[in-house]
Amino acid sequence: MPLSKIIVLDFGSQYAHLIAKRFRALGYYSEIALPSAPLSEIEGAKGIVLSGGPASVYDANVPVFNKSILDSDIPILGLCYGHQLMAQHYGGKVEKGEAGEFGIAHLTIDPNTASPLFSGIASPMQVWMSHQDEVTKIAEGFEKTGSTENCKYAALQNLAKKRFSLQFHCEVADTPCGNEVFENFARFCGMEKNWDEQAVLEMITRDIQREAQDKNVLLFLSGGVDSSVTFALLNKALGQDRVLGLHIDNGFMRKGESKAVAEHYRKAGFTNFIVEDASKRFLKAVSGLVDPQKKRIAVGETFIAVRDAIVAERHLDGESWMLAQGTLYPDIIESGGTKNSKVIKTHHNRVEGIQSLIEKGLIIEPLKNLYKDEVRNIGKKLGLAPSLIRRHPFPGPGLSINVLCSDGTMSEKDKTDFKNAEKEIEAMRIPLSQTVTNRYALPVRSVGVQGDFRTYRFPAVLSFETLADGFYRTPEDWDALEAASSHITNKASFINRTLIRLYRKPGVKLSLQKGYCDKGRLDRLREADAIALEALYESGWYDKVFQHLTIDLPYASSPDRASFVLRPVCSEDVMTARFAHLPQDVLERIVQKIAALPFVDAVYYDATNKPPATFGWE
Repeated sequence: MPLSKIIVLDFGSQYAHLIAKRFRALGYYSEIALPSAPLSEIEGAKGIVLSGGPASVYDANVPVFNKSILDSDIPILGLCYGHQLMAQHYGGKVEKGEAGEFGIAHLTIDPNTASPLFSGIASPMQVWMSHQDEVTKIAEGFEKTGSTENCKYAALQNLAKKRFSLQFHCEVADTPCGNEVFENFARFCGMEKNWDEQAVLEMITRDIQREAQDKNVLLFLSGGVDSSVTFALLNKALGQDRVLGLHIDNGFMRKGESKAVAEHYRKAGFTNFIVEDASKRFLKAVSGLVDPQKKRIAVGETFIAVRDAIVAERHLDGESWMLAQGTLYPDIIESGGTKNSKVIKTHHNRVEGIQSLIEKGLIIEPLKNLYKDEVRNIGKKLGLAPSLIRRHPFPGPGLSINVLCSDGTMSEKDKTDFKNAEKEIEAMRIPLSQTVTNRYALPVRSVGVQGDFRTYRFPAVLSFETLADGFYRTPEDWDALEAASSHITNKASFINRTLIRLYRKPGVKLSLQKGYCDKGRLDRLREADAIALEALYESGWYDKVFQHLTIDLPYASSPDRASFVLRPVCSEDVMTARFAHLPQDVLERIVQKIAALPFVDAVYYDATNKPPATFGWE
């Protein structure tokens, strides 16, 4: 008998798959389907969720949707785009809002309207928004159940039709009551708990054996959580004789990283892995590249070329060997890997060479439907050591995507957009009690994600009171700074990050410099990054922070000097994140040690959540 399930219709949201994951984590089996799916595909569903997505419901080209689904008697919950789609379908109106909402907002539950979705939830409730459009007129038969400061109809329902819709994303961790909302919806649907972690592990093991058949498997081992858990799963499902782990030192590793990775695997009892130094080849591949997408593609294609060379050198028959990767679902969705999603950034494990192998059925990705926290839980169940499970994520391109590159010039469009960014931050009211002594924009673009779209904009910089020797006062109230940061990025059209200036070498003039991803810049970055990570370890903050990145900007007094951005973030699933609120003494210690390096001109702190910013800058 097939399992009872909740089906999520994926309109291309960065968070669509996260909805299904949330239901599974709560114990309810859930599947993803296209919004164009025929009714036969949703047969047996106890409930349906319409996801968010990058489109506007009034656009000419919107995702194809089987509207007859809304004529069914199945309970349906619409989120973000799904909320707007439902309103429009039943006769409501959707328009571009006066102000977008990106990040944390607070929903006031309507005290005069009882909603099964909000049973047991106190008002106001913190929610996570990522939208520019909003419902401006509700359909007949619907009633308002909640609103935020900038969104009057943030929650609607029609109990007679079993329809609910929410403008916010209750699938992300930054909507703390999100699980309760989903639990209430599942209860309304009459779902019974039918899913657990053991079922996931058994399903993955069967899938590996089915996909591999009689072939052997070569796995790229970065040493991070994802590839380590994949390695353990492959060994469990196929045995060590049929699995070979390949760790490639691409020259983009952290300080002493490759040596530490090999030692971790030996201690874990793995003997079926090799380490290959291909750093010169990778450095050559990215030499002279500026565009972040081209850099990522070059790194990904070089991985394939190195893999092919090793297969040839070791006489590993290509017909009997498959390639495995520790790809997670966020990698796929951010690379535009689902039908209605937009490309945020091309991950190295989704370049053309990889796609070609996928089409030939020569790739195994056991974790492709999972998120980071799920992967860590699988690792624990497999008995992997904490040293492997708790390591901060470190993607295949490594530090190469933390070294921002420039030819030292700006295009006419960049110059115009930068002037607009400067005007925006200069004219903006900053809602902070701590005195902002200086505000400006940096002439360096970075990748962001806003409303499920990729943005490529400039960062705003704030600085507080000047101290001695080029240092500036650190933030006094992180919560207030977080609110101010969201205010800036919500109101601006040319800014997608907010930085805090913490150090600037006295007497130097900083400007955009010519700088590429070469060994010199990578070595300087390794030194600064090692200081930050060591301080996080010593203070006990390493396990409190999901990931720390140190970013090297081509913005300094000369090409051989550097400015760094500290970017520690807290997240559960990578799809959303909040910048870490580090203790002042820890932050000051990191800044002082980095500033003491002989090549450092400036140090900044990235105080931006995701959205509107991505974790890294490329």
